[in-house]
Amino acid sequence: MPWFSAVVMFAVIWVMTFLVLLPVGIRTQGEEGQVEPGTHAGAPVNFQFVRLAKRVSLIAIVLWGILFSVATWGGFTLADVDFFHRLTPPSN
Repeated sequence: MPWFSAVVMFAVIWVMTFLVLLPVGIRTQGEEGQVEPGTHAGAPVNFQFVRLAKRVSLIAIVLWGILFSVATWGGFTLADVDFFHRLTPPSN
């Protein structure tokens, strides 16, 4: 796998993991009963980006390592999941 593909794969995994973990553990102003004037009740009370970024990075590194190993090893290919034989070339 070229280095640029590996970097792009890591970036995509990181962003997807970030979006999945973004709402986890967030307490809103509405839940706390302390809605600041001019803000939405669904706004977070204490958003800790650095803590979230550390968690996301750790999970993304593990997921990237697994996917990179599978892509580099080559033991698992698209043909392994082609259950209906639609991706194989026609035989003559």
